[in-house]
Amino acid sequence: MTLLATVDGLPLRHLRRGKVREVYEVDATRLLIVATDRVSAFDVVMRQAIPFKGAVLTQLTAWWLRVLESEVEHHLVTADARRIVDAVPALEPHLPVLRGRSMLCRRTDVFPIECVMRGYLAGSAWKEYQSMGTLAGEPLPAGLVQSERLDPPRFSPATKAESGHDENIPRAAVAAQIGMEAAAMLEQASQRIYTRARDVAAARGLILADTKLEFGRASEGRVLLIDEVLTPDSSRYWDATAYVPGAPQPSFDKQPLRDWLDDERRAGRWDGDAPPPDLPDALVLSTSERYLDVFRRITGTDLELLELS
Repeated sequence: MTLLATVDGLPLRHLRRGKVREVYEVDATRLLIVATDRVSAFDVVMRQAIPFKGAVLTQLTAWWLRVLESEVEHHLVTADARRIVDAVPALEPHLPVLRGRSMLCRRTDVFPIECVMRGYLAGSAWKEYQSMGTLAGEPLPAGLVQSERLDPPRFSPATKAESGHDENIPRAAVAAQIGMEAAAMLEQASQRIYTRARDVAAARGLILADTKLEFGRASEGRVLLIDEVLTPDSSRYWDATAYVPGAPQPSFDKQPLRDWLDDERRAGRWDGDAPPPDLPDALVLSTSERYLDVFRRITGTDLELLELS
């Protein structure tokens, strides 16, 4: 698979460039989403791309959406590049670029809320709890430790920041922004998805500590699960056999990349802003392997052998 940091020349209207994804308009009801191999940390996109990253994010999303079809409707039409090209013939010359990393999706009006489900006290949730004893503005029991299991799992919505970090907000703020009915619907859907995904991950020796979900409303009014789903970029996975509460847990994500950048900042070789330092080849390759490993552990197959659908 070709390493892809940018997408050039597609004969579609380019709507948005994210840190990883390029979004194109197919027509009034469909979008094309292409996941590149770009990687970001601390809100800065690195110069080097991570081999296979875009394909892992795309195909793991497609795999999870198949698993979750009994729990929620979603926006994915197909993640098979051949089927995408058959549906949009103008893309035929770009088939090699699209293969493995593209999704044809139903278009929605996106809810301006990050629907975060937390089954364990980690990341920004742990920082908030340490300082205020709350999660998304709502009290938690006293005496919890870092990485402790939350029972039941907590819905902790967040803002969708255009730049910088999302901020946790109370559920009441969600209802005030999008209405009580929609807020309740998103919370219930998030709970169902997390419960199902947590159990699937557990059967594979993984802990799904938390995950970020997004939803949109289609033109006919249906609420659909959208964007990436349960990937290492949107979720925190831990090895169940190594789990010990009371300390940070190693995650199947880009944490080693963040750690390396932290070392660069402490050494005065990077100020934390763009442009970032060049990544060592060994770090690029090890980060790629981490993405491939979590894909392998969740799906039970190597990326190259997955039957696209």
